[in-house]
Amino acid sequence: MLQGKKIVLGITGSIAAYKAAMLTRLFVKAGAEVKVIMTSAAMEFITPLTLSTLSKNPVLTQFQKDETGQWNNHVELGLWADALLIAPASANTLAKIANGMCDNLLSAVYLSARCPVFIAPAMDLDMLAHASTQDNLKRINSFGNHLINPVHGELASGLVGTGRMAEPEEIIAHLASYFKNKQKLKGKMALVTAGPTYEALDPVRFIGNHSSGKMGFAIAESLANSGATVNLVTGPTTQYTSHPGVNVIRVTSAEEMHHACVEQFPQTDIAVLAAAVADYKPVKVADQKIKKKDDSLILELIKTHDIAAALGKVKHNGQVVVGFALETEQEQANAFKKLESKNFDLIVLNSLNDSGAGFGHDTNKITILDNIGNVRSFDLKNKKDVANDIVTAIIEKIHA
Repeated sequence: MLQGKKIVLGITGSIAAYKAAMLTRLFVKAGAEVKVIMTSAAMEFITPLTLSTLSKNPVLTQFQKDETGQWNNHVELGLWADALLIAPASANTLAKIANGMCDNLLSAVYLSARCPVFIAPAMDLDMLAHASTQDNLKRINSFGNHLINPVHGELASGLVGTGRMAEPEEIIAHLASYFKNKQKLKGKMALVTAGPTYEALDPVRFIGNHSSGKMGFAIAESLANSGATVNLVTGPTTQYTSHPGVNVIRVTSAEEMHHACVEQFPQTDIAVLAAAVADYKPVKVADQKIKKKDDSLILELIKTHDIAAALGKVKHNGQVVVGFALETEQEQANAFKKLESKNFDLIVLNSLNDSGAGFGHDTNKITILDNIGNVRSFDLKNKKDVANDIVTAIIEKIHA
């Protein structure tokens, strides 16, 4: 799966830099073309000559190529690559890319890259465990990057713990798996909904919910990583994505989300309805801010459009529709009822009884049920991994 792929390998200042020689060799052996970028700190651990010999390309270390004033174009490098891999990624480099700092060639290429970015951290266990490093990793993960987690073992300090860079073979397998999966939904159009909807009471206030949109955004990126072209219809949320395969359509109300979904659905192969759409909206929206005058305020509400039911009614053969069910009691029974009534192919069950699942969390715990009665439960995972599990189930359903 790496044959003909263009890989930019970024190496930073860590003792694990010695593993970059084996990484480069394995990439070349797999048929990839490799261009290596080294930070000044990385060159204290391994020489550019070694990596230049193994990659069969000059190693890039600075913006300026030579004394003639020619320069290494970071924009061209970012556009050239099919993947950017930073391995090892030191705590210092993690801090830079988490905060958009750009003081060397590698960080400039990172900010210019339109390709998927893979990051393999390596550092001592206490550095990795520090709150600032963990916060940087969360930010980096939220940008849509792929983290290849460090492993447990003996470290250069002599301590034993988590901080060792993953072995080169594991990193190669990670990228190969990515490119393999990227072909599975190639040519497919996907529709994903995410976040809450806000139903106005007046020009200031609204009825809404606590959905963050994290799950929907993660699903959209996972579908795009598998080769699909994704239209992501999202309610009000602070989430964002820079994935080139995801087109974001921002809406506010259930009415707007319904209109966008109905418009996109006819050309859609896969629909994943992850948004927490308001079930009701006010009958009347006040033109001016409602003043606090009486001890009570009575609101008359009417049902909003049922987006899932609307799409389920017009679904044709070959389209796969995935819904969500957030339950607190008789969970599987209620989920199966919803799956049947909405004409879903799959339904993802969340339980508010599970710690760490539901709105606002970076993690989720799900059960996936299908329209022929199969039930598959998963452990608590971060939402990117949960999204991958959901997309795997979609792929299996398509190819069943």
